[in-house]
Amino acid sequence: MWELQRRVQQSIVNGKRSGNRKAHVLFTVEHPPVFTLGKSGDEKNLLASSDELDDIGASFVHIDRGGDITFHGPGQLVVYPILDLEQIFTDVGKYLRYLEEAVIRTCASWNISTDRFEGRTGVWVTADSHGPERKICAMGIKASRWVTMHGLALNVSTDLTYFSRIVPCGIDDRGVTSMEKELGVKPETVQIRESLITNIVDVFELEPDEVSAANLPSFLKEFGDIDGSLLSQIGLVD
Repeated sequence: MWELQRRVQQSIVNGKRSGNRKAHVLFTVEHPPVFTLGKSGDEKNLLASSDELDDIGASFVHIDRGGDITFHGPGQLVVYPILDLEQIFTDVGKYLRYLEEAVIRTCASWNISTDRFEGRTGVWVTADSHGPERKICAMGIKASRWVTMHGLALNVSTDLTYFSRIVPCGIDDRGVTSMEKELGVKPETVQIRESLITNIVDVFELEPDEVSAANLPSFLKEFGDIDGSLLSQIGLVD
């Protein structure tokens, strides 16, 4: 997915240079267990050894987004918006606040009260009788010529024990949570996905046109150097 994002981002950048603007793209995925460390992160925030990672079936990857360490895995909705901000607004901070707003609206639809935490990117369940603020959605992005990649990870029904192997986002005084933990029941990821996409489309005032996995290869031809072998590696084609 990292390589797919990179190629789509570069294609959009190239199109801008040649005057051939291309569509925004938004990928939604669910990863196998993996810890990723951003460019500004500290590897000391990974608390597990390589043997321990093998035992829990997880990998560890240095990646080119901003931010520190986080976890991706089953039960987590990961969204990678590849947007040309020059067609929307040229403000990365505002972009992050808009992503947060889409998540806040989505959580509100399930009666989960969330907000921003000053100085800390992401979305947090507000302090209540169950404890202080806890992170429900992590964010980390990269932008090139105002075209974004990477994005957000919303814990829907994620196994939160994985987070005990890291200092999530380098923050050691607050915990993490999931929609399932807050609700006491497991929500359907497909419903959360539909709600989150709708809210992203609304806050950025985009025109949606959903592409199924089956139609993705033909759609991606618009972006050039994306062959079937890459899509096969990430399970999008046989």
